Amino acid sequence: MSMPSKSIPAPAPELYIDRLLALTADRGASDLHITAPSPPILRIEGRLCVQEELPPLTPAAVRDIFRQITTPEQQEAFERDLELDFAHSLPGKARFRVSAMLQRGSMSLAFRRVPFELPTLEALGLPEVCKELIARPRGLILITGAAGSGKSTTLAAMLNYLNHTLERNVITIEDPIEFLFRNHRSVIRQRELGYDTREFHSALIHALRHDPDVIVIGEMRDLPTISTAITAAETGHLVIGTLHTLDAAQSVDRVIDLFPADQQHQIRLQFSQVVLAVLSQILLNRIGGGRIAAFEIMLATPMIRKFIREGSTGEIPANLEMGASEGKQSLDQAMAELVRRGLVAREEALLASSHPAHLADLLAAGP
Repeated sequence: MSMPSKSIPAPAPELYIDRLLALTADRGASDLHITAPSPPILRIEGRLCVQEELPPLTPAAVRDIFRQITTPEQQEAFERDLELDFAHSLPGKARFRVSAMLQRGSMSLAFRRVPFELPTLEALGLPEVCKELIARPRGLILITGAAGSGKSTTLAAMLNYLNHTLERNVITIEDPIEFLFRNHRSVIRQRELGYDTREFHSALIHALRHDPDVIVIGEMRDLPTISTAITAAETGHLVIGTLHTLDAAQSVDRVIDLFPADQQHQIRLQFSQVVLAVLSQILLNRIGGGRIAAFEIMLATPMIRKFIREGSTGEIPANLEMGASEGKQSLDQAMAELVRRGLVAREEALLASSHPAHLADLLAAGP
């Protein structure tokens, strides 16, 4: 963990959390970690930075911070479940997605910064195919990646583009709501788990009765939600969801494997018919500072649909690498291109790759 070069004075106790969140935003940190008996910790460009100039936090101090930023209902939910996800805003600075849990009997808080300004496809350098995909009238799009890989930001940028270009009725189901949208050409209704609905599955069913064109599912985490999402895509809606999977082939397997064995053949057929694309992403440190995303792009071509239908997901990675003319690419191809463009260091890409020897071969082969 790295150390910051500049210290700040200790804030007044009643403003402590606001000062910490302002510090997080001002230093461009993606995350703030509060846990006893450590000082606050920021994640800046992927590195954990202990704020040694600030005093260590006691368990009582962490609990007090939690009470300052939660409602009695949220506190009751935490005491019942021993964990809680919610959103918190610092006026004029940023919104934060907050996760509260217990560790060794004391509370720990993690704050993920969500800027007020909505991201754009151009600013993020997202693949051009995102514009075409978000304009589709029906089907299923999956955005996947590890926790903290930027899935929510990619999803928000696609919705932001849709909101300014097409007339659509959009319903989102999020846990919690992160980016806030105002209606432009589209109408966007955002529902938050725990406040506006009890669970993803029931919210998805009711969303289908609300005349939606587009349904956004913050996380496709269980069988009922995924099953209903596939049905929604079959019945003429565009459904967009996220999964915590690392690549396209793993994403397909995750969806199918959630179903009982006697249903998997039918689900492979249904899924192969409705899926439009799987976008899998990873965040890399950019040369000169900042971070940049690399994307694996699986578009549902006839061959990809055949692989899914027949259970041959092992054939997907090679097909992606041969499908550049169709807009497909593997994650290693994307990282190799970032290295060639001088945006990412070779060592950084090799460390992030699941197949570093293959990536090295791609780099050696040249453009």
